[in-house]
Amino acid sequence: MQEQVFDRCHIINELLIGNQENEARQELIKLLDYHSTNELAYNPLVNHLIRETGLFPYLDPETSNWEERFIYNAFKVDVGEEKPLTLHREQSFLLKSLLEGKNIAVSAPTSFGKSFVIDAYIKIKKPHNVLIIVPTLALTDETRRRLYKKFAHEYKIITTSDVELSDKNIFIFPQERAMNYINIVESFDIMIVDEFYKASSKFDKERSPSLIRAMIRLGAKSNQKYYLAPNITSIDSNPFTEDMEFIRLDFNTVFLEKHELYDQINNNEEKSVKLLEILSKNRGKSLIYAGTYSNIDSLTYLFLDTYEPVQNELLEMFAQWLAKNYDVNWSLTKLISREIGVHNGRLHRSLSQIQVKLFEEETGIRNLISTSSIIEGVNTSAENVIIWRNRKGSAKLDDFTYKNIIGRGGRMFKHFIGKIYILEVPPIESQTQLDIPFPDEILGDLDDTKYEGLLTKEQVAKLKIYNDEMCDLIGFQVYEELKAESAFQSSNYELIKTIAIDLTRNPTEWNGLYYLNEFKPQDWDRLLYKILKLQPGNWDTGYKTFVEFIKIMAYNWSKSIPKLLKELEDYDVGIDKFFLLERNVTYKFSALLNDLNTLQKRILKDKQYDISKFIKWCSNAFLPKVVFQLEEYGLPRMISKKLHESNVIDFYNSELTIHSVVEHLNEIGKEMTIERTNNLDEFDKYILDYFFDGIKITNTQQ
Repeated sequence: MQEQVFDRCHIINELLIGNQENEARQELIKLLDYHSTNELAYNPLVNHLIRETGLFPYLDPETSNWEERFIYNAFKVDVGEEKPLTLHREQSFLLKSLLEGKNIAVSAPTSFGKSFVIDAYIKIKKPHNVLIIVPTLALTDETRRRLYKKFAHEYKIITTSDVELSDKNIFIFPQERAMNYINIVESFDIMIVDEFYKASSKFDKERSPSLIRAMIRLGAKSNQKYYLAPNITSIDSNPFTEDMEFIRLDFNTVFLEKHELYDQINNNEEKSVKLLEILSKNRGKSLIYAGTYSNIDSLTYLFLDTYEPVQNELLEMFAQWLAKNYDVNWSLTKLISREIGVHNGRLHRSLSQIQVKLFEEETGIRNLISTSSIIEGVNTSAENVIIWRNRKGSAKLDDFTYKNIIGRGGRMFKHFIGKIYILEVPPIESQTQLDIPFPDEILGDLDDTKYEGLLTKEQVAKLKIYNDEMCDLIGFQVYEELKAESAFQSSNYELIKTIAIDLTRNPTEWNGLYYLNEFKPQDWDRLLYKILKLQPGNWDTGYKTFVEFIKIMAYNWSKSIPKLLKELEDYDVGIDKFFLLERNVTYKFSALLNDLNTLQKRILKDKQYDISKFIKWCSNAFLPKVVFQLEEYGLPRMISKKLHESNVIDFYNSELTIHSVVEHLNEIGKEMTIERTNNLDEFDKYILDYFFDGIKITNTQQ
């Protein structure tokens, strides 16, 4: 066995001599996996090769020579945890560049460990205001949990709107929410944009304009910028990264072992057989990339037909909890009892987070079916990644996204080797040049003189015409004030103009708008139809269904989800559509309402309407505000309701904030909270344990 180790060390050394460091590192990781499998200690030669390839965290000080022990300790940094951690060579290089004050756009693999660099920067530099823009709310909470434990004793960790600032703040937001602080925070020491490739319309057509808007407006208030993405080869010339140094780091910490099985598959039936065969052979955790919602349904039918429920006390409790609180006939309820979970962007935040938590548990979910939400929403990984379909929505999977998905295979110190099973022909390997054109959609949000240098001649002309039209509609002074305030939530300037035109030309049709503030859902129809038609084709269902959904959803706090679903049966709204439409109400519809309200207060000012109350109801899914915010922290509404009914927290208290609730619960403690809350079942207690883990402070050093 030792002879085999020596032979492989010789091969790695030859690769290093031949200047093939990446190949040497891959071979070394396979050798470390061999040591782990056979429970072998590293000899000094193995430690030396670890040092030579820059994988310093893998060094074993117990079996190292003094040179390796020196490196292991020299690259230790305080990242806010109980003990300093050793960074690998490229992490250390990146941290050094940031500490020197450079603006950096970095491309590094999924397994690189980019978050440690951020944590070390905060710990060493001690900035006052840190802004972290993330692509999804799921990633917002994952980042909050990580930073809360390390820095909540020193910083206020802010993830929601309307929060009173502290002396030192870490803001973690999706781009739309970040804009709420544009006129509140004077400056940011550093703006960090995670997954910044989404600024390109090629990768996120719907939301790229709002990200670019945030990068421009908030970037102007930031002393330093740090943008992160995986698998970018180069960045085309653009005004958003021109003052930044682009660094490409091709440095993996795990090895991806690819099994290209698509040549053995001729039809869907054979593909299903192959998938079941892979899952039966591998007892480790598996991520199954399905690509689309319809493919998730196909896999659901396959698994329900193939597998029987298993004896697993934890998952049985979760399945019963889902049946009671959501839908007894829901496919997820049945899948969970078979150790299978589903991750997509529509589920309630807390449900996605609980499933990822169970996927991380040794005795929890074994297989997780996912859309691309798994690469955008969380930083989880698995021993096995299975590519079931080479699609992302209706389009074919591109090489960039494909690499991002398979990059979820393996994990430092847990799985040196990630096994990748490819059941459909992968995309042709290509270089990813990131192109970030200036989007027309945000022209109306810009000052034409201040930003003229960023625009093409055609865009300058468009902007001038648009500004003239808006000044004619609402007046020059009002329009300038609204732009200065960044008052609009929409990044679509044509939509803003559409609303202004309708209010100006048809003022009488908006009579009685303030009635929306009265909790009489039966009287909302006319106005809801009127508002929805400002943005046709945006609601994922017909107008009638969406109007009825809003009226029934208005009872979200007083009625259980099973009761709401019963009332929605007549409109063919099941549990999956419930999630989709609720999300549309809280985001798309609320944003439209906000922009409508902003404009009507100026255009219909004689009527003195203000629908802020109705907007708050919609943006919080008709739940008490803090209850809705707690779902982002991983606490489902039905448990919050039990806390409310047991007088642990009065969610009707208008003075309540997310931060005061977290502080209050920390003071009570988990055990006392559980003791004082009536009707908690065992899985409620499991969720509370997970929730409390996300609000505890582990580093108490001042």
